[in-house]
Amino acid sequence: MLEKSKTQTFYDRIADVHNLVLRINGYRRSVAKYLRSLDLDLDENSLVLDAGSGTGIVTLGFQSAGFRPKKSIALDLSFNSLKVAREQFEKDKKTDASNIAAVQGNVLELPFADETFDLILTCGVLEYVPLEAGLAELARVLKPGAKLVLIPVKPSFVGSVLEILYNFKTHSVEKTEEIARRWFNIVGNYKFPFNEPISWSKVIFLLEKK
Repeated sequence: MLEKSKTQTFYDRIADVHNLVLRINGYRRSVAKYLRSLDLDLDENSLVLDAGSGTGIVTLGFQSAGFRPKKSIALDLSFNSLKVAREQFEKDKKTDASNIAAVQGNVLELPFADETFDLILTCGVLEYVPLEAGLAELARVLKPGAKLVLIPVKPSFVGSVLEILYNFKTHSVEKTEEIARRWFNIVGNYKFPFNEPISWSKVIFLLEKK
């Protein structure tokens, strides 16, 4: 385990408040709606990773979309965020908590073998790391032809405010696409409808590992 970082300390401190904000904003519903529209080719043998899961809002959205893989892993640097995530998984009636493992770890040093996962979801995480290194590590643990659902913070007024509040750096759409093409085919670029609060700060790239 890496030495405790400023990012980990920050999210350990705000885990409960951050979780409440995401629930109010309807992120789970928006993510679930999008995922249901995809043909992700998952079955009872599939392994899924939520990389930088925070308090589990994307994993919950994945469960709401009706997917039931063999195992989902929610990985995050923040111990307190994972504690909140476990509580959410256990009490949510639409979630199969027994098939979700919460793992503390760093997205730049994922504790998994090469080509492990059939799907990776990641939301608002690569803003904290060098984009090339982050995408390379996600590609390493993803099976060839498998999908990465990348939900970054988009350059915008709201994105700029979030940069200050959360102390990260937004990557431009052009730079994200340029670097992603080294390991992935860009299958889709999705914008949430404006009436969904997640649209104020996030977009989605659907990537397929080469």
